[in-house]
Parts: sequence; C-alpha cells; structure tokens
Amino acid sequence: MRYRFDPFTLDVDRGLLLEVDRDMAIEPRAFALLSLLVMNHDRMVTKDEIVETVWHGRIVSDAAIATVIKTTRKALGDDGATQKFISTIRGRGVRFVGSVTTSVPARVLGPGDIAAAIDIPTQSKRPSIAILPFRLIGYSQNYSAIADAIPAELISCLSRLRWLTVVSRGSTFRFRQENPDLTVIHDALGTNYCLTGLVEIFGAVIAVSVELSDTRSQAVIWSERFSGTVDDVNQTRNDIVTHVISAFELHVPLNEAERARLVPPENLDAWGVYHLGLQHMYRFNRADNQIAADYFERATTLEPSFARAYAARSFTSFQTAFLKYRGNASAEADNARRFAEKCIELDPVDPFGNFTMGRAHWLRGDPEAGMPWIDRSIELSPNFAQGFYAHGWADVMASRGNKALRQLERAISLSPLDPFLYAMQAACGLAYLQLQDFEKAAYWAEKGARAPGAHFLIGAIAAMILKMKGDDEKAAFWARTVTERRPDASIATFFDAFPFEDAKMRQSIHDALTSVGLKEG
Repeated sequence: MRYRFDPFTLDVDRGLLLEVDRDMAIEPRAFALLSLLVMNHDRMVTKDEIVETVWHGRIVSDAAIATVIKTTRKALGDDGATQKFISTIRGRGVRFVGSVTTSVPARVLGPGDIAAAIDIPTQSKRPSIAILPFRLIGYSQNYSAIADAIPAELISCLSRLRWLTVVSRGSTFRFRQENPDLTVIHDALGTNYCLTGLVEIFGAVIAVSVELSDTRSQAVIWSERFSGTVDDVNQTRNDIVTHVISAFELHVPLNEAERARLVPPENLDAWGVYHLGLQHMYRFNRADNQIAADYFERATTLEPSFARAYAARSFTSFQTAFLKYRGNASAEADNARRFAEKCIELDPVDPFGNFTMGRAHWLRGDPEAGMPWIDRSIELSPNFAQGFYAHGWADVMASRGNKALRQLERAISLSPLDPFLYAMQAACGLAYLQLQDFEKAAYWAEKGARAPGAHFLIGAIAAMILKMKGDDEKAAFWARTVTERRPDASIATFFDAFPFEDAKMRQSIHDALTSVGLKEG
C-alpha cells in the first residue's frame, strides 16, 4: 500500500518513506506513528492508540509520546508551530492533516497491521540491552580487533541470562558512531539498556572503559575501567566479561526496581512486580521475605508462564524453611521444590531455576542430591556466582574444604557485592576450619557475621569457630548476638540448617556451640 502526500510517498509494505524517489531516513517508531496517522488520516488518533501501536501497549510517559511526534514531524520538515502535516488536538490526540491519495481505499489500521507491515522491534517487558561495538583509540596490528571481540563475547555470554533480552550483533554493530545517541538506540532497537566501551592501545598497554546506561533516562548506572598489557590481553578480556556480567546481575535489577517504584501499583506488569520483590528477597528477614513472596506470587498470577518468578518463589520458600520463619518448615520445603520444578518445566535452561532446584534438596538434609542441579546452573551460565556459592556450601557440608574454597573464592571474585556475600565468607570460615587453619577460619567467620544481610545462623558459625580458636570473649559476643536476634535459636536449629556429613565434625561443632551457651533444642 502506497500513500502519497506531496512531496512524500509512504510505502508501508516496503517500510519506506520517499521524497520524490529519494529514500528518507526515519526512525522506526517515527515510521510506525506516521503509518498510523496517514492510514487513518480521515480521523483523529488518540494517545492510547499511539501507545498501543508504537509501544505495543507498554506504559510510556507523555514526554515519550511528544518526542516521537516531534521526531516524525522533523522527518517531514514539519514542526509544532507550522503543523503542516501533523496537527495536535490538545488533550485529545493527533491527526494527519496533509492531503493524502492512495492506490486502494484506506482503512482503519490496528496495531497488528502496523506491526506486520513494518518490522519495528518488539520490546519485551523483561529488561533488554544493546551492546555496541567498542570504540578504538590507538593502533595495534595484532590486537585492534579486540574492540569488536569483547562486545561480541559479551553478547554471547549475556544471552545465557534468562531474565535479559540481548539484541543480536547483526543489529547492534550497525551503530558505530563515536557518541551514539541513546534515544536513537532506544527507538531503533527497542532496548532499555545500552553498553558502550572504549579501547585504548598505546604500545604494550591496553585499557578498556565500559559504561552501562539506561536508554530511557539517559543515566549511567554503572561504569568501570580495566587495564593490562597486550601480552595479557586474553586475561583482560576474560576479566571484562566476568565483571560486566556480575554488574548486570546486580545493577540492572536494582535500577528496574527503582523505576517500578515510580509506577502506580495497579499499572505494574509482571517484570516490574518481580524486580520489586527482588529488593526485599535479599534482606534476609521474616517481614521482607514475606513481602517478596507476595510480589512473586502476583508476578506469576499476572504472567503464569513467568519461569524466573517461580524460581524466586522457590527462593522465598527456601528462606522461610531454612530460617524457621514459620512453624511448618516441611510445607515450605515442599513449596521450595514445587516452585523450582515449575520454573524448570517452563524454562529448563534458566540457571537460577536449576540453582533453586539444587538448594531444595538441602532442606531435606541431602545437599549432595542437589549437586547435579547446581553443576548444571554453572554449565548454563559459567559466570553464575550463586551457582559457585551453592557448590561451595555443599562441599563444606561434605568436608571437602579445599574444593569448597576454590568454589567460594570463584563466587566472591565473580560477584564481590553479591547479596550472598556474607554466606560466602562464612562458608570460607567453615572450609578453613576443616583444614585446621583457625586464624583464617576466625577471620572469615567474623567477616561474614559482620556483613550486611547476615542472619543469626551466620553469627552462630562465628561463635562456634571463635570458641574452637580459643577466643572466648569474641565467641561469647557472637553467642549473645545470636540469642538476642533469635531467642529460639538452638543447636538443633543449627544442624537442621547445616547437615554436616562427617560425624567427628558434627561433634566438634556441637561441643563448641554447647560451650558458648546455645541450648540443645
């Protein structure tokens, strides 16, 4: 279908705007709006129709609508004062006022028609990102390709994160401008995040700066600089990939939660509700865990096929059973497994789902039975810090101290700001205890107990290890902290949470907990 309005021709079938016979540059969302207006030129088009067609019904601000109208006018050489082609009817909508001729009778166009006629990106409600080719400064005959190699590897690795939509290299590598316009990236690719980078090569030194931005607000939410020598270029590249993925796991959910808080509760979609839940899930207390569980339940109600939200429900059920928030821990243990199974049924390759499935076995006192699921979470996402963390804990329970340390050190290096950091550190203390290194065991146990999020069981680990080390004063301090936080804490509670396999280790721990005054059960 062709629509003519002097001097332009709008070819909807081919996705072209022509001026005489010259192909005009126009952004995808502007083309979508123009198509909607021209094909319905005999009437006013409401803002709701614009949102439904151009943004597929996603919640957007009036400023975003005004921006796309302005961009469309600019493509036609029009403006808000002249309004030669596009007229704004204040408070009601927009109308195309140019004289239009068509080759066949025009008809009212629906959102599905435009989506089929023009191939604009469909924006998923989950977070999405465009990783652009990095800009190169300096020259090295052997290493200049790294400016493309790093983002290409990031696209490959980030595609394994099941909660994130990653635009393919074929689309993102078209944007090689020195200073890409984030608004253009957002409109052209439909992504709400963009990663850019700068590679500097001077002689034997290579430095790479990366910047993660929100394309909607234009705000930088994370940046980092890496440096090394060209001889270590592969290690530098690995470090960049590892840290970028960890930064995504931390900063994107935080940013999404902050944005969700600005949306009226009744307008939140499943992903917005999910990210609000994440902010509460990692606070490790009864009240916040229940708030998180309610958010995740709402997310699965809004979107029954939302696999990761079921994994999150498994996580909150695990936390309730593990920390004895309620009397019926057995029922919550069943829920932890049931929700994990539902996640894997919907999305068998979600690392987080496999992680929660592996941990569900822990609640039955058999961490080893969950190891295949934990291993699979790492296989699916080799930089999944929580997978290494869970593996390290299972190794600790089986008294594999050296192996546990390798797994835990990997987890900490992958995610140094992880919400599980306190538990990673406490587990290192237990691993060093098994190796009879009491100095390091005490150091890591206290480090974990003092970290944000640490619950009463982590304090019990610190009290027990310090008692074994012979530091009675500090042991007593942490024992008091445990009983102040949880008066019902007991040795039985401790071993329910930590099912050590080695009988000798269990006895040593039991004796130390008894000595610091923890009751039997």
